[in-house]
Amino acid sequence: MDLPKFLVGMFTTSFIVAIWAYNETGSVWAVLGWAILAMIILQVGYIGLVVSLIYRRASKGADASPASTAANDLNLTGPV
Repeated sequence: MDLPKFLVGMFTTSFIVAIWAYNETGSVWAVLGWAILAMIILQVGYIGLVVSLIYRRASKGADASPASTAANDLNLTGPV
C-alpha cells in the first residue's frame, strides 16, 4: 500500500469514527479525542506493516545470496 492510499483511508476512517463518536456522545471534545486515537492506532499499524515488510525482505535477501554474490551484484561492470 502506498502513502496516498493510506492517507485517504486514514482520514476516511477518522471521519467515520468522528461521526460515530458524535452520534454516541454529542460532544465535540469526544469526537476530537476518538478521531485522534483512531489516527494514532492507524499510524502504529502502518509503521508495523512497513517494518514487517522490510524485515521480511531483509531476511529473504540474507538467506538467498551469500556475501560474495551480493558484492558482485553491486558492481555494475560485472564480476571482478
